[in-house]
Parts: sequence; structure tokens; C-alpha cells
Amino acid sequence: MPKQFHDTHLSDDALDQIFREARSYNGWLGKDVSDEQLHAIYELMKMGPTSANMQPARIVWVKSDEAKAKLVECVSDGNKDKVKAAPVTALVGYDIDFHEELPWLFPHTDAKSWFEGDEEGRKEGAFRNSALQGAYLIIAARALGLDTGPMSGFDAEAVEKAFFGDDPKHKVNFICSIGYGDAESIFERSPRPEFDKFTRIA
Repeated sequence: MPKQFHDTHLSDDALDQIFREARSYNGWLGKDVSDEQLHAIYELMKMGPTSANMQPARIVWVKSDEAKAKLVECVSDGNKDKVKAAPVTALVGYDIDFHEELPWLFPHTDAKSWFEGDEEGRKEGAFRNSALQGAYLIIAARALGLDTGPMSGFDAEAVEKAFFGDDPKHKVNFICSIGYGDAESIFERSPRPEFDKFTRIA
């Protein structure tokens, strides 16, 4: 049976760790991130909602020196040192043919048929929902005491060739370094808008 949810919320310390005091890091301390920690991140992020539980994200955890060297060749000059120094960089990709997995991921109806014959629709859904899953990854890593550095400065075609080349239906959305951030690598937090600046209650 599902757990009963009550009118409770996380502590201010937890909210600070995940949101208010968390930053996107540009540099990293020389401290390893274990495979067990990567598994723990995934176990949390996979619980976040996606449309029809499609779970389109396909992640490559770039950790070895060999894999880092390949990734460095795919990123912009401003991101090369970040990738070199980070213990891990997650390539958050997506599978255009995610619908092939829906019979077991969403078994109570024929959801696969909703997406058959509509590759453009699948691309849109996969991109949107993998972006959600990438955000869950960031939140999960922060909740587990790690820092993150999401990046979009890379050659997508080169990343896909180097890391997703065995399946042309796998594409990259964004990349995100994970580790223990070096406070010296960040600058003063940029402004955040007040509620009424970009939102309204209709």
C-alpha cells in the first residue's frame, strides 16, 4: 500500500542543501565519487514522474580517464577543465524509441501504441522528459551531499558519436559534472526573480 502523506515538509537545512544554498560548480575538490553513490543517485532520480512512466533518459557516467579524455574533445574550451577535474560527468541522453520499453514500464494499458509511427512526437516527449529526469538527477545528487555542474557547451553530434554511437536513436540532452565542489570556483550568486516577475496565478 502507498505510504500516507502528511502535511509535513523538509527541514530548512535540507531545503538549503538542495535549493537555496546549492550552486553550480566550475571546479572540484580532489575527492572521488564512488559507483555506489552513482547508483544511489539513480535510485532516487528514477522515482521522479515522467509521462506514462516513459523513463526516456539514458545516462553515461563518464568517470575513467579514457572516457574523460574522449569527452574533453567534445566540449567547448570553457568546459574542458571542468570535465577534466570533475570526478564524474553524467551525459544525460534520451532514447527516441523509449516506447519499446512501455509494455513493462506502463503495463496497465497499451501505451506503446500511442507513440508508434510518430517519431517526431517521440523526440519531443523524450527530450522533455529526459530534461525532467536530468533535473531529478541534480536534486538527487544534492540531496545525497554531492555538488553538480550542469553544462550545455558541447558538440552534441560528437558526444553522440563518442558515447551513444552504438544506437543512433540515443541522443544527448545536456551534461552534468558531479562531485564535491570547490567553493573558490564559483562567483556571487546571480539574481533570482521575485514571484510576480515571471509568474502569475490565473
